[in-house]
Amino acid sequence: MKHLISYFTFLLMLVQVQALDVVKDQATVKISIDGKPRLEYRFTDVPFKPYASQLYTPGGIAFLRDSPFDHKHHHSLMFALAAEGVDFWSETPKCGKQKHLQLDSNNDGFTHQIEWTTPDDKPVLREERSVKLHQRQDLQATLLTWRSKLQTPAGKDEVKLTGSHYFGLGARFVTSMDKIGTFINSSGQTGDVVRGTERLVSAKWCAYSAPAGDKPVTIAMFDHPANLRHPSRMFTMIQPFAYLSATLNLWKEPYILKAGQPLALCYGVAAWDGKIEAAQVEEMYQKWLKFNPVVCR
Repeated sequence: MKHLISYFTFLLMLVQVQALDVVKDQATVKISIDGKPRLEYRFTDVPFKPYASQLYTPGGIAFLRDSPFDHKHHHSLMFALAAEGVDFWSETPKCGKQKHLQLDSNNDGFTHQIEWTTPDDKPVLREERSVKLHQRQDLQATLLTWRSKLQTPAGKDEVKLTGSHYFGLGARFVTSMDKIGTFINSSGQTGDVVRGTERLVSAKWCAYSAPAGDKPVTIAMFDHPANLRHPSRMFTMIQPFAYLSATLNLWKEPYILKAGQPLALCYGVAAWDGKIEAAQVEEMYQKWLKFNPVVCR
């Protein structure tokens, strides 16, 4: 009887897992679930940095905005900091570049080797970035894990990481989501005012609900308990446009990355159709933690 129960449990798990398809070409990786697009990632033919150019809710709603006219350097879902005084976020002639070295796709995502270089092409930082899409049907949300392992380049003993108050893993949203959405977070606090509507709040997760076109969506960022300075300082703003990023508070607390001591960061991003309440976001956060019990350093 015990073996029979285990067999039926196994069959139930098979039913819950959806068909995931990862397609890589010379410039992009596209991931779909049951034939519906969920993620697009650009790794070549980008001027300054690779990034996730689009995410979709389970209902197929795209909610990220790439390189808008007011901030051309905002690329949908992107990760950038400053290293050794070189800005890898803003994309000016004085900024550094995240150079593609190698990308290997697998059955649920990819691993990307990236070299961060100065404007005159000198290595400053090495990154191993991996993105994994979780495809269980019972999630009822698009859920991904973003890992970035940062290391000093060969021959460099240490690298100083700094940046503005919004540097980190950041998301820019489509125009219809500007000005009118609602942020919630795990702490229940509004956070510290930086300027205008900009806030910084220490929270293990932060979520934003707003209409993408004429349909409401909710997007959340998760910070892993093993991350440096957990809980993350979540950056939020709603005017003149909506933005969300998980930061390391490097603008006030620079971090010295030592050779042979990589900095491993693990973040989650979840997207739902509709407006989701705090209890549901917390439930998803706990599920995500079970998918990511360990962060290797």
